[in-house]
Amino acid sequence: MTLVKILAWGLLAYLIYAGLLFAFQRQVLFPRYQIPNVPDPSLPNTRLERIWVKSSFGNTEAWFLSAHDKAPTEAKPVLIFAHGNAELIDFWPEDFSRFVSHGIAVFLVEYPGYGRSAGHPSQKTITETFTAAYDYVVERSDVDPSRVILMGRSLGGGAACALGSKRPCAAMILMSTFTSIKAFAKRFLVPPAVVRDPFDNLAFVSTFNNPLLIIHGEQDDLIPLSHGLKLARAAKNARMHTYACKHNDCPPSWERLERDIILFLREAGVIDQA
Repeated sequence: MTLVKILAWGLLAYLIYAGLLFAFQRQVLFPRYQIPNVPDPSLPNTRLERIWVKSSFGNTEAWFLSAHDKAPTEAKPVLIFAHGNAELIDFWPEDFSRFVSHGIAVFLVEYPGYGRSAGHPSQKTITETFTAAYDYVVERSDVDPSRVILMGRSLGGGAACALGSKRPCAAMILMSTFTSIKAFAKRFLVPPAVVRDPFDNLAFVSTFNNPLLIIHGEQDDLIPLSHGLKLARAAKNARMHTYACKHNDCPPSWERLERDIILFLREAGVIDQA
């Protein structure tokens, strides 16, 4: 009887653990409360426009960086960016401003419940937000809807792939991205069915026909390089670059990332040759 009781108590403890993980996993996946408070932006950059994207649960903030006007009357390609899970759009204008000099507009879209945005983050609400943001930006007269680039970093890769399953894009860039959240279930000793927001990127890229760029750190200690390799192998039209870095220091050089992305977009025919 003693062994039976031990097994019963062990099973009960495991079920409680799995139940708590099911209930609180979004606090782990979306650690928005751990992000330092960022003051309301003054937006001194004259090329940066603040947008509020409407959704069923409220308004989500987004920032539009207009492209340099090499040809003022022409509509420009636009890069829609989804950041990592412990970041805000506030962190990214300086790094992405380098792309506007190549004639690419940049649209930084926030997650629901992050920063100054309404709602609560989940795969459903993030997909709704990014779909609404896409629908807004492609209607702008300064954007060419046939040259939309989707880019996601880490968790943002899930947002980019989710959007790609809803709307067309000319090319996609995934940086430090996972195959699926379910792939991490065994790390927490639970079955994949416990995962509430699977973000199945592997399933999406296997059906994606347009050019795909995979970027991953060779020593990534959060999302192993094997995830990036699996994504590249599953895709029909993928190129992969690996950098000597981990997860949070990727890319180690924004100058190299800029060169790799611009070359990729030129070869994909999304932007003009130099």
